[in-house]
Amino acid sequence: MIAAQYEIALPADYDMAVIHRRIAERGSALDDRAGLGLKAYLVRDVADGSPVNAYAPFYLWRDPAALAAFHWEGQGFGGIVRDFGRPAVRTWIGGRFVRGEGFGEVPGHAVKDTVRFAPGSDPAHEAAELDRLVHKAAADPHTHSVAWAVDPTVWEAVVLRLLTAPPETGTGGGAGGRNGAEGGSATKWATSPPRR
Repeated sequence: MIAAQYEIALPADYDMAVIHRRIAERGSALDDRAGLGLKAYLVRDVADGSPVNAYAPFYLWRDPAALAAFHWEGQGFGGIVRDFGRPAVRTWIGGRFVRGEGFGEVPGHAVKDTVRFAPGSDPAHEAAELDRLVHKAAADPHTHSVAWAVDPTVWEAVVLRLLTAPPETGTGGGAGGRNGAEGGSATKWATSPPRR
């Protein structure tokens, strides 16, 4: 599994209805894409209290060849490049995907956490801790699903949690705190419903 995300920063006065229309009209194009496990169209909107406007699709690819076909073999990413320019695509090696207690409901919110591994720590220990955290988050009745993946070039994990209700205020709403973690950040997003 490979997690991939590109974030398109948009001006504060950008008409975010354009993005919501884009998702509604084009989002289903990848519903049956071979090799794609999950897609979530993440949106931050100043009208909803976010400090910035942004559009940031997040994908979990089961097959690296499908990721390649999408990004540089003309099977989808060209529309993004045409409309917004070519954004950098972050990738992480997949660790785990867990269905949450709310998997049968439609998620409308997401929290993306980044967590740096403690300096010099054993990656196996860090992975076990991430597994513990995502399973704990999955037990919440508002969790649709949660996944983690690692960028080993900087030893940083990304944790994406899709929620069926807004994240709790003041908690970050992510996968939870970590013992021994170097630190990280949590970003709250609205999301269109994933089809998988």
